[in-house]
Amino acid sequence: MEWIWLLFAGVLEVTWAVAMKASNGFKVFIPSAITVVGYILSAVFLAMALKKLPIGTAYAMWTGFGIVGTYVLGVLMFNEKISLPQVICIVLIISGIVGLKLLGK
Repeated sequence: MEWIWLLFAGVLEVTWAVAMKASNGFKVFIPSAITVVGYILSAVFLAMALKKLPIGTAYAMWTGFGIVGTYVLGVLMFNEKISLPQVICIVLIISGIVGLKLLGK
């Protein structure tokens, strides 16, 4: 179950980060509220996952989910630029996440 909590925490991390971008510096109410609630819930789910998972593995995976998810949504939703070196780095991050899951507890 701890891996499910960690996945929820990662999805919520991406959610609050994208909502923060959409909030226009906390000037738009709904995205601002989503940012605050998403941030809190992300931390709560991470804390639940940390009850059984090693902190190094869980935190690295949580931030990795956030990096990859926000990068992809930044490209898709905000028309941010994409380059081959960036894609290579994202693939390396995904490889690290998979490696931590396969080789970790």
